[in-house]
Amino acid sequence: MSAKFPTPIVQFGTSRFLQAHFDLFVDEALANNQAVGPITVVQSSGDASRANRLAALAADEGYPVHVRGLENGVIVDRQQQVKSVTRTLSTATDWPKIAAIVVNEAEYIVSNTGDAGYAPQPADTGREFDQAMSFPAKLRLLLKERFLAHGRPITILPMELVPGNGAVLRSCILALGANDDSDFLDWLEHRVIWANSLVDRIVSEPIEPAGAVCEPYALWAVEQQAGLVLPCTHPAIELVETLDDIEALKLFILNLGHTWLAGQWQHLGSNPEMSVVKFLNDPQIMAALNDLYENEVIPGFAAAGMEDRARSYLATTLDRFRNPFLDHRLVDIAQNHRQKIERRIQGFIHWAQSHGDTTKKPILAAMIHKVPAP
Repeated sequence: MSAKFPTPIVQFGTSRFLQAHFDLFVDEALANNQAVGPITVVQSSGDASRANRLAALAADEGYPVHVRGLENGVIVDRQQQVKSVTRTLSTATDWPKIAAIVVNEAEYIVSNTGDAGYAPQPADTGREFDQAMSFPAKLRLLLKERFLAHGRPITILPMELVPGNGAVLRSCILALGANDDSDFLDWLEHRVIWANSLVDRIVSEPIEPAGAVCEPYALWAVEQQAGLVLPCTHPAIELVETLDDIEALKLFILNLGHTWLAGQWQHLGSNPEMSVVKFLNDPQIMAALNDLYENEVIPGFAAAGMEDRARSYLATTLDRFRNPFLDHRLVDIAQNHRQKIERRIQGFIHWAQSHGDTTKKPILAAMIHKVPAP
């Protein structure tokens, strides 16, 4: 679909998370004249089976987001139409159009392409566009087109769940362009803003062909740097000096808890219909989760001087886990389970030890070594 107006935001990724997070933020900000403008969404995977989703994202009537849960003890149950996306394209079929938009319209590039999108591909070394390229390789070509046309600055806002995601994406592109002209490399380093950010919102269900069900809680924390101006203003956006503490809270409380629950779910038979809230209705599971947090997780945050913040975040997290409206299925949480154990469980133990925590963590250690927990 063609946009009626220029789109200063180009978004790579069509996930239900983006639909209920960034796209929703921009929609609400546009209603208050607090956003730079609408969004062009680009599908970088080239998956033809998602054509209906692309069309629905940019429909004139918008797409639905259903926000359900508890907020400050009050039930929230509302649905709204998101109309911030006014054009959708695919790199597989619309590369020249995408290049023209990045050159002429874009002020911001947002991405949430997942781990698969970042994986290096043999095609990445090519000089011309190839659909088989990774996302960083495709973005490098687009940025080079912009540099050669006029070299105006641009801000890149990755939302992938990677620590230092802006710095990581910048490093990927600079590595791919190692043999590029020095003027282009200088432009990438000094005229492009690569922002590190962290996102958080449980988006539990898709609404077909486009839309999602999500919780009221949402966060987009962006690390401050010189020259950075965000594309919109929204209550869920925080501009912070460093993401370190926020990353630790999310990764080692919310994400760690999800991974522990997924492990228990697998041990108890892996019922594909089981949701987080139903699982926690079992008093033994709830008690074991509370014990894990109290005896193995909180001591790590206490050693880091963050006990009060951790307890407050934990209380919010448990409310989010017990949201009666969200069908947040453990079968989804359990995807890539071993990799998540390495990052969330083993990563927490290393982090806690680095801050001086010497307490024993038998439950977490058991998850790492694939043995039954005591």
